[in-house]
Amino acid sequence: MDTIASLFSFITWPVSWVIVQFHKVYGAIFGPDTGWAWGLSIVSLVVLIRICLIPLFVKQIKATRAMQTLQPEMKKIQERYKNDKQRQSEEMMKLYKEAGTNPLSSCLPILAQSPFFFALYHVLNGIASGTKIGYINDSLLASARHAHIFGAPLAAKFLDGADTVQKLGASLTDVRVVTAVMIVLMSGSQFYTQRQLMTKNVDTTVKTPFMQQQKMLMYVFPIMFAFFGIRFPVGVLVYWLTTNVWTMGQQMYVIRNNPTPGSKAQASYLERLLKHVTHHGRTRSRGEKAIVKAIVAKGRERNEFERKFINGLGKAGLSAQPDGTVVKGESAAVVQSEDGTTTTVAAPRRQQPKRQSKSQRQSGGPKAAGAEDDDEPVTSLTKSDEPQDTPAAAAEKPAPKTGNGTRSKAQSGQRKGPQRPKSPSKK
Repeated sequence: MDTIASLFSFITWPVSWVIVQFHKVYGAIFGPDTGWAWGLSIVSLVVLIRICLIPLFVKQIKATRAMQTLQPEMKKIQERYKNDKQRQSEEMMKLYKEAGTNPLSSCLPILAQSPFFFALYHVLNGIASGTKIGYINDSLLASARHAHIFGAPLAAKFLDGADTVQKLGASLTDVRVVTAVMIVLMSGSQFYTQRQLMTKNVDTTVKTPFMQQQKMLMYVFPIMFAFFGIRFPVGVLVYWLTTNVWTMGQQMYVIRNNPTPGSKAQASYLERLLKHVTHHGRTRSRGEKAIVKAIVAKGRERNEFERKFINGLGKAGLSAQPDGTVVKGESAAVVQSEDGTTTTVAAPRRQQPKRQSKSQRQSGGPKAAGAEDDDEPVTSLTKSDEPQDTPAAAAEKPAPKTGNGTRSKAQSGQRKGPQRPKSPSKK
């Protein structure tokens, strides 16, 4: 470990400078020789590094999800070229290039903070051996050697002997208890971080070798931390425990607010989002609009939880729009004006045709016969002042000829052909 730490000795200057600056602030509050001043300086160093690594963490999430989606294609390539390892590697690299991802992208935060970790280890080893490193001068070295965290010196290790611990002004029991508790917390936080990733934020619809690898790492990483933890100084345990807790909280936030599609976390998120949207009648934040927009854009490719979300909006009388907004009514639409503002407009209702009167239906149309066509005779069912034909005359009267421009009596509601004479009324 000392050999590896010496390789990153060039970073000990900026790391030691940051620790000294934080120590000046906390030393003025808690005292320069206290464990709180030095311990909080290390914690602040972790927070500063992790804030700088947030862009890499976001890239790690995207790379991990891209790798999950590529697992079926990777499995096909492995089966197709199982006897040709070179061609298999070429096809894998081609697949990574097309997808714009890389397996190493998921390890970027760990790789990026490794130099700072080894540099801090190098500084603390110098404190334990009484060697000035970086910006740690004689006065700061003496102050750090007297600093204790819960009775354990910053530079003490779990495997140190009683003589080494007594030189640092502490008892072996205190050092063993404090380091053991920190190692357990460090390994437990790492296990929980990996477990919540596997149980909540993995697409359960796709069974791939990637999931088996992640499950194996869930048990391997805590064992590795426990193995190396007994060789770490107390200050390094503080650093690693802090970064594990930060990672766990950061991952919990991402799983809750931006879960992987098809995972249990997405089902829980969409249930909360459905209750929130149906209560307020709209999407309020930019993140909610982005989620709804992505679901609408998928169309028929939505998974079970996304379809349930869309159906829930429909039952509540709401409709999701392509821009991520939610409006009332299934027939509502969003219209964007020239100035960029959006307005919710209800779709126009289909107008029913005007109901015709009885005389219009019997005359064959809504317009009066003869109003626009001079050749078409006017047919009316109103009583005429002219004398009506007798039944006998009506029988002898031939039926009118129908031709172009004329309308038969059958079309106007009258019976075609000779009509049966009315029976005489009985007096």
